[in-house]
Amino acid sequence: MNKMKYRGYTAHIEYDEEDRIFVGHLAGIKDIVGFHGAAVDELEGAFHETVDSYIAISEETGRSAQKPFSGKLMLRVSPDVHAAVATAAQVNGKSVNQWATEVLDQAAHI
Repeated sequence: MNKMKYRGYTAHIEYDEEDRIFVGHLAGIKDIVGFHGAAVDELEGAFHETVDSYIAISEETGRSAQKPFSGKLMLRVSPDVHAAVATAAQVNGKSVNQWATEVLDQAAHI
C-alpha cells in the first residue's frame, strides 16, 4: 500500500488510470477527506493543504478534527488464546502489552 504521513494523519494513495492522477484519502477517520495530484510533489502539497484545511475548518465550526487512533486497542479473545498470550509474554520477559505491541507491529509491517 502506498501511503503518506503528515501531522499525525496517514493517507492511502492510489493511482487513477483513467484520469492519470494520484488520489489520496485520509485513513483511520470516519470523515471522508480526499485530495489528488498529477505528480508526487503536487500530491504531497495537496495532502498537506487538505490536512491543514481539515483541522482549520474543524476548529472554525467548533467540531474537533477526528484523530486517527488513540493508541488503545480492546480485544476479545478466548481464554485459551489469552492464556497462550500471557505465557508467551512471560517467557519473553515482557508484559502482555509490550509483547502484543511488538507482535502486532511486526504483523502490520509485513
